[in-house]
Amino acid sequence: MKDGKTAILAIESSCDETAAAVVVDGRQALSNVISSQIEIHKAYGGVVPEIASRHHLDNINPVVEQALCDADTTMDEIDAIAVTCGPGLIGALLIGLATAKAYALATDKPLIGIHHIHGHICANYIAHPDLEPPFMALVISGGHTNIVEVNDYNSCTILGGTRDDAAGEAYDKVARVLGLGYPGGPLIDEIAKKGDPEKVHFKRVYLEKGSYDFSFSGIKTGVLNYINQEQQQGREISVPDVAAGFQEAVLEVVVDKTMDAALSRGEDRIVLAGGVAANSRLRQMLQDRCDEHGLKLYSPPPILCTDNAAMIGCAAHYRYMAGAFDGLDLDGVADLPL
Repeated sequence: MKDGKTAILAIESSCDETAAAVVVDGRQALSNVISSQIEIHKAYGGVVPEIASRHHLDNINPVVEQALCDADTTMDEIDAIAVTCGPGLIGALLIGLATAKAYALATDKPLIGIHHIHGHICANYIAHPDLEPPFMALVISGGHTNIVEVNDYNSCTILGGTRDDAAGEAYDKVARVLGLGYPGGPLIDEIAKKGDPEKVHFKRVYLEKGSYDFSFSGIKTGVLNYINQEQQQGREISVPDVAAGFQEAVLEVVVDKTMDAALSRGEDRIVLAGGVAANSRLRQMLQDRCDEHGLKLYSPPPILCTDNAAMIGCAAHYRYMAGAFDGLDLDGVADLPL
């Protein structure tokens, strides 16, 4: 790009959002176009991989063209093409990868593959221009729940992750049991505000001492058992109270472990990322604990919490500056490790 700036065209298609963005110098999103499939998958109570892939195929080119148009940028001004290469739904990933490779080949631009979790963390660089590594990050979404120590822009270490369901996945399943619909995260967050988190208590699962891993499958079973028991006894179930009790049990563990990881490693900043990062109760709990211990909390606006391509472009900028390019043999990996 002119004026010594670096412009990256980024593509994200790891799940059910088809997204493209133009990001300058890793901090400024000139465009951030997202085509969501939420309304399509609502009928199934969750994302259907084959349907998601078909819609990515229909949407990908118009979304990329719109991103370039919104940014008032031509391909001649683009310095590199970035794309999510994993983890995610393999069919969905391959649509984005094929498109990115085609643009890279046709324009002779470098190709940069980006890890989806790394992208979520980097969304905060766009939202907070003053933020720099090192810091502790909590990535919490429908597919991931990870505590990550970020050492520098291109290096991080996962301290803990989920051993079964991710937090967002547990939200979706409990919302389905409660008859709230899909996606469960925002629905439970909203209805829990009307409930009393002390009325229905669910077990907090911390696993073995010193572990930063998570397990949410048990609480999902706990909610189901509670509902069955109440129905058998002929008692009325308060959905807001159950939602509030469930949410408190999940988030209390998440916040406790994140704070312990930050404090034990001397980090004075915590970064929140991922779809569930938009949860109002999580933000409140984490902010209160950070205030208590004198830590600073960074979190992105909702549009940068959901899957988007601006975060991918941001992550790619720092790989571009390090000369970390990929070949056209770059492949999608459904369970790509960070």
